[in-house]
Amino acid sequence: MGISVWQLVIVLLIVLLLFGAKRLRNVGSDLGSAVKGFRSAIKDEEANKDNASIEKKEGEVIEGEVNKEKDKA
Repeated sequence: MGISVWQLVIVLLIVLLLFGAKRLRNVGSDLGSAVKGFRSAIKDEEANKDNASIEKKEGEVIEGEVNKEKDKA
């Protein structure tokens, strides 16, 4: 029970008649630029996470006090 090629062609023709080729082209280009911007933002965020983790490891300083007490019984 899948969608045949003819059913897809009919749906495409109906959408084309309703919206027109120019409007569909604009929607397609807007959608493409939105996806491109989203991918770019994801790559930038991953690069920032990698850089932040490297910087944290290089400059990591652990400060504290160690107390050694032995039980006196």
